[in-house]
Order: sequence, then C-alpha cells, then structure tokens
Amino acid sequence: MLIYPAIDIIEGKAVRLFKGDYAQMTVYNENPVDVARDFKAKGATHMHIVDLEGAKSGATPNLETVCRIKNEVGLFCEIGGGIRNMEVIDRYISAGIDRVILGTAAVTEEGFVEKAVKKYGDKIAVGIDIKDGYVAIKGWTEKSELEAFEFCGKMQAIGVGTLICTDISKDGAMQGTNHGLYKELSEKFNMQIIASGGVSSIEDVKKLREIDLYGAIIGKAYYTGAIDLKEAIEVAQ
Repeated sequence: MLIYPAIDIIEGKAVRLFKGDYAQMTVYNENPVDVARDFKAKGATHMHIVDLEGAKSGATPNLETVCRIKNEVGLFCEIGGGIRNMEVIDRYISAGIDRVILGTAAVTEEGFVEKAVKKYGDKIAVGIDIKDGYVAIKGWTEKSELEAFEFCGKMQAIGVGTLICTDISKDGAMQGTNHGLYKELSEKFNMQIIASGGVSSIEDVKKLREIDLYGAIIGKAYYTGAIDLKEAIEVAQ
C-alpha cells in the first residue's frame, strides 16, 4: 500500500481544515516545499496536494507553489481542488504534475470525466467525498442527490482507474478512519482505491494494509505528530 502524505494549500501556505470547514483552518507551514522535503526524507515516494482556494473558485491560484513542490522535491504528485475544465487539467499535466483529481466536475459533468480519461488515461483520478452515503460537492459545501456507490460504478464504467475516497465525517477529526467503507469499496470495485480522511494512527494504516487497499492519504496526523510518517510507510509496505 502506498502512503500519500498530504499538503493542503491556501495562499501558498500548508494548512489543514477541520471537517472541510474553511473557518476552522490551521496554518502548519508558510513554505509547503519544506513540508514536501520532509516527506521525502521520511521515505515517501508519492504525495497528495489540494489547492483549497481552487476548490472554491475553480481556478489555479496556487499553481506556482504546486510546481515548485514538484520541481524541487520530485515525488509523484497528484493534485486536486476545483479542477472543472480541460484547460486546468492541461495546465497541470504540462507543468509535470503526475495525476489530476476531478471532484465536483465528475459529479456535475460526466462527459467531462470521459473526455479527460480519453485524453490522459491513468493521469486522471476521481475524488469522491462521501457524506451520509451520498456524494458531497463544491468543497464539501453541498450534498448531492447522488448515491456514493452508484457514482463509483459509473466512474469505473467510464474507465477511471483511481478513486480517492473521503468520508467527510472522519476528515481531520482524528477519530480513526472508516475501515468498513474502504473494505466494501475495494470488494465492489476494480479500481485503485485510496483512503482519505481520518487516517490518524498506525493502527489505521495496519487495518487498511490488511484490506490490501492501493493507498492511504495521511494529513492532519502527520502535522500533529500522531503518526510517524517513516513508520507509516514501513508498515504500509
């Protein structure tokens, strides 16, 4: 299992939100490149980046910071946050970002995902944020009418190879992750499933590894020191 330590970016800084609430933000580092360097030093090969401003606006306000992280540290980088058109995907891919994550747009415009997958194949992932069994959109500010597993099935049919799944109720709350959900997802679908939200202990990492999940994103637990990243990477392997 791959460990994806995460950097959430607002105004060029590494931050974390509590349960996706922009009003409950903690700034962890003024320079995200330093954070990415630490990831690499601890043995990470992959990392997960979210442009939280982009998630709201649909633009790429932190593109420069993202490119600096990729160019200076060289890890496999996947990026999410408000990617709602081909122009933004092209911008990230041509800048050398390894994988682009589609969220809200995957729910609201199915044809867009199909077009993106046709053009970029496995460089496209879909992020599904689950709230009470349904898909949440627009930076978690809205709950759609779309049942989560139904949506996953549609994505698989389109040819999406990687699914990043967040249980919003667990995200940033440091109360453990939803192992049952990830087990069910990995049994039902033939995609690379990456767990996101609530991975807050080495025990969580062990349980997800036992499910034989493709990957797990570690966010707040890294920043608070609840998880030793080096240990998590070793346990995951």
